[in-house]
Amino acid sequence: MDDGFLHTCLFFTANRLGRAITKMAEEEFASTGLTPMYGYLIRLVNGAPGISQKELSEKLSVTASTLTRFIDKLEVKRLVERKVQGKTVLVYPTDKGRQLEPTIRAASKSLHSRYEAILGVEAANQLTELLETTSSQLEKA
Repeated sequence: MDDGFLHTCLFFTANRLGRAITKMAEEEFASTGLTPMYGYLIRLVNGAPGISQKELSEKLSVTASTLTRFIDKLEVKRLVERKVQGKTVLVYPTDKGRQLEPTIRAASKSLHSRYEAILGVEAANQLTELLETTSSQLEKA
């Protein structure tokens, strides 16, 4: 069987990488009780209390409806709260959300160290930069 095309296909290899790094991230974030995406969302809210949902969706590269679902779940856990200001919805951390910051940062740092140990610092940095640039190009197309 000819499966060589899989190894030269950006779609396949990007998804393979996504599954591998997601598994690793979920393992590292297990101690937080949150998925990695929720952890990063809380870090953004803690770093900029009153950030708009629109800005959060842009920073996390998710649709507005996806972000709304994320925030709904974090509100149920009492980690963030929304306040409406005119037509804008602003997101603030709760005390409970702020208290999670050190645990989230530790999980993020552990994830970073883990993939750097496997890939090497330079390769990890180069890959991250290349993926960032490539993602931006493909999103603009």
